Amino acid sequence: MWEVFVRSRAGLAHQHVGSLHAVDAEMALANARDVYTRRGEGASLWVVPATEIVASDPDDKESFFGLDEEFRHPSHYVVPDGVVGI
Repeated sequence: MWEVFVRSRAGLAHQHVGSLHAVDAEMALANARDVYTRRGEGASLWVVPATEIVASDPDDKESFFGLDEEFRHPSHYVVPDGVVGI
């Protein structure tokens, strides 16, 4: 199983578009081209073995991303006079 990412034009980020089966990387690229860029909408393709992708667990969102950590909020800082926020 391979995960497929397509960049539609230069300067944009690759976007995940789907998955496919292939025996090797060369076949995965060819299949991805045929399946996900039939109308010429791709400028670049990435294929990644699905087993190589490491992801965080959505159930661990609070602890993993530290949403409850106070230092992430500017409530403990004194802003000097003359400093203008953006």
